[in-house]
Amino acid sequence: MHKTRIGRDGPNVSVLALGGASLGGVYQDVSQGEADAVVQAALDAGINLIDVAPYYGLTRAETALGAALKGVPRSDFVLMTKVGRYGDKTWNFSREATLRSLDESRARLGVDYIDVLQCHDIEHGDRRQLIEEALPTLRDLKGQGAIGRIGITGYDLSVLEDVATTEQVDTVMAYCTYSLQDRRLAGVAQRLGRSGVAVFNASPLGMGLLTSKGPPDWHPGHPSVWAAAAEAARRCEALGVDLSFVALQFALQTAAANGIVSTVVGMSKPSNLDRNIEALTTPIDPAVLTAVEAALAPVRDKGWDVLPGGGGKAGK
Repeated sequence: MHKTRIGRDGPNVSVLALGGASLGGVYQDVSQGEADAVVQAALDAGINLIDVAPYYGLTRAETALGAALKGVPRSDFVLMTKVGRYGDKTWNFSREATLRSLDESRARLGVDYIDVLQCHDIEHGDRRQLIEEALPTLRDLKGQGAIGRIGITGYDLSVLEDVATTEQVDTVMAYCTYSLQDRRLAGVAQRLGRSGVAVFNASPLGMGLLTSKGPPDWHPGHPSVWAAAAEAARRCEALGVDLSFVALQFALQTAAANGIVSTVVGMSKPSNLDRNIEALTTPIDPAVLTAVEAALAPVRDKGWDVLPGGGGKAGK
């Protein structure tokens, strides 16, 4: 597995990261045995970057991941978790909540040290509290050696870039903004990368948008975006391929050239891992890519902040 570096002097991490949300049963029930199997398979495949959060499965993901990592040498993985979001519409970026959350996460994960501690979905929390309490607390923790790096996550790229620049954080994770349909993260990632900020891309399938099944009912995308994605799926089917595989190929294979350090993909079983590695290593068919891009062209870069949809997520 190819490795890249977090920032200018950070640890080397795999370009494909294990997303831990699936381990919390967010999409379907996942047994501890399944969690153990996919984590071990990921490590065996050279994936060493793992991302999780207390919010995922309301602590179930961290608990399952901690059990799966039991006995694994700490030097074998780079662990990212989050603070600040604790429910569908619950944010708390206070110093007290941040310290408590870190202690609880470390206990669930079975570790003393978090490589990257991120403030979760920052655009929906109290901005003043984030700036005046959470981020200074993370700086204190970094100075004490309890965490390695400070990160922020979210969807709103203007907010992420502004906070990353003014507060000089180490990492940024954005979701649903670097995919076949929406590529706005690329410019942001390149600018932040030049200043030493490592950028991660999450949800390269657009939270189910770029799949043959289509997005869930709660998806916040506009109906015109859903329709274009459905047409892209039909064109892929006619060519004998699956849209989600093509979308993964694109996101994984073009990430580095667009300033993205690693792509975070949820995995709940080894077969998911095998498919993701295949997408990373199998060259994309130019004819297929042309057909898909043509279907998506009318809604290219039209996120739900541009074309509000009928669903909702992250406090909407």
